[in-house]
Amino acid sequence: VGIGTPGAISTVTGCMKNSNTVCLNGQPLLEDLQSLLNRPLRIANDANCFALSEALDGAGKGYSVVFGVIMGTGVGGGVVFNGQLHAGCQQIGGEWGHNILERNGPDCYCGHKGCVETLISGPGLAADYRRHGGDSALTAGDVVELAAQGDVLAGAAMQRFFDRFGRALAMVVNILDPDAIVLGGGLSNVQRLYSEGRERLVHYVFNDEFVTPVLKNVHGDSSGVRGAAQLWRPHGIDRIR
Repeated sequence: VGIGTPGAISTVTGCMKNSNTVCLNGQPLLEDLQSLLNRPLRIANDANCFALSEALDGAGKGYSVVFGVIMGTGVGGGVVFNGQLHAGCQQIGGEWGHNILERNGPDCYCGHKGCVETLISGPGLAADYRRHGGDSALTAGDVVELAAQGDVLAGAAMQRFFDRFGRALAMVVNILDPDAIVLGGGLSNVQRLYSEGRERLVHYVFNDEFVTPVLKNVHGDSSGVRGAAQLWRPHGIDRIR
């Protein structure tokens, strides 16, 4: 059985850590599930599962280094090198959502302020709109739709969103320099990300010849589930429990 979950299994304690489903943190999820199911399990971060699926036979197929991005309820990512998922020795490979983008930004569940996740996730976009005078009942999807209709407040929120997307992703590109970037999660359906969002990324990257494609996922909501199943394929997966 392969499982994708928010957070990761600690290589020190064997328990869950870093999950935005905070009730899982500190719990022996892998051990409990193996005991209940009575069969071997592999478990990985849900964004890593997404990245693996899209790198193997999705939008990132054929690229050597793929950075898979999740932008939805939260913000996460995964790195795949030549078909091999790289989670890292602390199981935080690809976690760009917890890079600090704005020092005095909104509080994050991780204990820091101004994490990427607090600003360009779905809830982050909606909260930014509210902070600038928008309706507190509206979701990120509502803000996107209002902006398309010409609403001034929503349009300004989207411009901040694209700029933050560009700044945040440029930090990843400047270090990793992937061959392809694949977007997933609900906000990957915002078509302007692939034009205006990419333009802001190009602006902030340390390169005047940025050629990396920013691609929409192929497998949609099934990418994470497919990637969890693919944890059992013989990729020589790095540091997966």
